[in-house]
Amino acid sequence: MEITTSLVTSLISSQFPEWANLPIKPVEPGGHDNRTFRLGDDMLVRLPSGTDYAAQVQKEQAWLPKLAPHLSIEIPAPIAMGKPLEDYPYNWSIYKWIEGESANNLSFDETQLQQIALHLAGFINELHKIDTFGAPPSGLHNYYRGNSPAVYDADTRKYIKELSGVIDTRAATALWEKALKS
Repeated sequence: MEITTSLVTSLISSQFPEWANLPIKPVEPGGHDNRTFRLGDDMLVRLPSGTDYAAQVQKEQAWLPKLAPHLSIEIPAPIAMGKPLEDYPYNWSIYKWIEGESANNLSFDETQLQQIALHLAGFINELHKIDTFGAPPSGLHNYYRGNSPAVYDADTRKYIKELSGVIDTRAATALWEKALKS
């Protein structure tokens, strides 16, 4: 599905006319599951790129506000949810813009990568401590996110093998096997 600035402009104008005068520009890189556009200075528009990703919108709208108070890193805060129209068949979201730069556009040295890994590990530990009673169960609809890491065992081992010569595959395999036991 082609998701363009024109489409986003049309969706905003028809469903959120109070923001129709704000500039809209694509965020690069564009993403795979969703296309993202900056709306004015303080918001972003996020549209699923296909049916497989559309179910995530309502879950994000419901669960991001429940997760945010338990996390030390800012996560997207929903502002509004757009509805399907003739030109675009899925629900879509408007979130608060989070200032920063995509890690895809930066270069890092070894020390910075270690710091990023430590921050990421801390964030993941915070996520694991949150009570998710009532949350949607893991399954195909969310690519088994939240399930046991064993779901990804074959793929992980395949990718570790493909990265031979790029990473320390023995250390990566040992870390993966430790994750499977926890």
